[in-house]
Formats: sequence, C-alpha cells, structure tokens
Amino acid sequence: MKRLALPLVVALVLATLSAVSAAPAGRVTVLCSPNPAWCDAVRAEFPRATGIQVDFVRLSSGESLARLRAERQNPSFDVWFGGTGDPHIVANEEGLTEFVRPDAWGDLRAQFRDAVTGPRGPMYIPLYAGILGWALNERLLRSRNLPTPRTWDDLADPRYKGLIAYPNPNTSGTGYTLIATLVQIYGEERAFDLLKRIHRNITEYTRSGAAPGQLTGRGEIAIGITFIHDAVDQVLQGFPITYNAASNGTGYEIGGLSLVKATQNRANAMAFINWALTPAAQTLAASRGQSYQIPSNSKTPVPRVAPRFQDFNVIRYNFLRYGSQAVRDGLVKRWTEQVFPLPK
Repeated sequence: MKRLALPLVVALVLATLSAVSAAPAGRVTVLCSPNPAWCDAVRAEFPRATGIQVDFVRLSSGESLARLRAERQNPSFDVWFGGTGDPHIVANEEGLTEFVRPDAWGDLRAQFRDAVTGPRGPMYIPLYAGILGWALNERLLRSRNLPTPRTWDDLADPRYKGLIAYPNPNTSGTGYTLIATLVQIYGEERAFDLLKRIHRNITEYTRSGAAPGQLTGRGEIAIGITFIHDAVDQVLQGFPITYNAASNGTGYEIGGLSLVKATQNRANAMAFINWALTPAAQTLAASRGQSYQIPSNSKTPVPRVAPRFQDFNVIRYNFLRYGSQAVRDGLVKRWTEQVFPLPK
C-alpha cells in the first residue's frame, strides 16, 4: 500500500477541519417572552440563517425574571428575548444578565437607546416598542348602554363592574407598566387610590399581558388593559373589537434583549443576539409572529398596522427609575398587599 505524501495528508486534515467548522455550531437556549407565534418563528428561522439550533421556553416578563433569579447559580438559558424592559433592568442590576454591544447598535433607534442608558451605560438592548392601552368590545358596551372609556379614571366607574381584565403585575410586564404609568401621571398615592377603585371592576387578573385582549375579543369582558399591538392582533384575527389609549396619557414599553451573564455558551448567544436585531429577523414579528410593535432597528420597516406614538398621548416614561429593582419591587409589593386582596 502506498504512503500518502505529507502535503496530501496535510490537505486532507485541513479539509476535514473545514468540514467540521462548516457543520451546525451547536445550540442556543432562549428565554422567550413575546407572543408564542413569534417565538416559534424565531425557532424556525434562526437555524436556517446560522446553522445553530435554538430551543426556547416561553414565559411572560415577570415569570422570566423569577426564573432567572431562581437559576442564578446554574442558568438554563443563554439569552433573554423580549418582554418589557423593567425586568431586564432589574436582571442587569442583580447581575443576572449583562449588556453587550451588538453589531447593529448604531442602527437602533436613538430614542430607544437613550431611554435605556444610565450613568453606567445601557442596561439592555432595545428590541421593540409598544404602547399601553386597552382593547374594547364596543358591542358589549352598547348592549349595556355604557360609554367608551376615555381616561384611566373612567375605568373606576362602577358601571364597568365585572367588565374589565388586567394582567397581574407579579407575572406580567404589561401589568407593571400600568402601575408605573399611573404613578408617573398621578403621583403614587393618587395612582394607588385609582388602582383600588379600578380593582372593584376587575373580573379577572390574567397571567399574561395579551390575555385581556383575547378575553375582550371573545366577548367575556368589555375592556382589556393590554398593549395596543396585542389588541391589533385580535382585530386582525377577525374579532369584533377596537382599541384605544387613555387621552390623559399612557405609557409604553421598550422590549428587551439581554445576554444571560453566567452562560457558558457566549458565542452562540451573541450570534443569536446579532441575528435578532437584523431587519430580516425583526420582520418575523409581524409577518409570522402576530406581533405588531415598532421594531428597534431603524432599517426594519414598521408594520403598517403597528400603533404609532404620534397617534396617542404617550408620556415621557422614565424607564431607568421605574425599571430599577427598588422601585419596581416596591410598587409590585404595594399592589400585592394593598390592592389585590381588597374585596370587589
């Protein structure tokens, strides 16, 4: 048997190494907080774009923060994708996640970048923005001879008793965004007085932020406090509802993207983060994910049906203050102790 010449052996070894490096480069595990359909679209498209497989667990924002806290020493996840920004800020403060500067940082909307940047720098990567409001089943309101609400104070009208759903702020970022919004509009004492009065009209506190819109679409309630893009999803599915926001001001979210600090899978996690901020990835939200937020990358087309800031009275929301651990945990604790247990 003839021996192979040394140059040929070297060439074969290099070819083998090249084939190995071209093979799928492992997996990445994602904690996914947006609409499940968007998470499914990400799971399908990320491997096609990169060769890296992706697994995800879908949890709402508050549940995601609780999971990261519980797994501080041995996290199951490499990346946290989506969810309201306040728990991303808390996770950063607690050392559960860290900010990494993605390739597309310069392409992200300056308004979003500035809003999440404090004295120590950015707290997380902006992924999208969505406006807080409500889904309205006007057919049900008309059947009860009830007016369409215009302000947050209107939701405390006893005539709406049993007709409102609101996400629980212990599990839902949407729920906390309402508390923080009312505190910024009214001040803390007046805001909690209003929350207590609205409580008397609540028929259900849901686990997720999208659920009130779904209940409104099915005619189980007349008013669902939710992000407006979730109400848009219900409208596009053919449910007979409309949507609006309080005329006296409303808040908004800047959805987050964060690297889990203790991950041992940093290279694949960064590949996911960089891909998630590309226009090709961000268009999945509306095209296949039933999610109609404003994408963070300025080069990504804004969905035609996405609620725009200029169409609502959006407040100058203080993300850094109301996303801080002390403020967020304090307000949620106060709601849990002083509002939730009250009789209806």
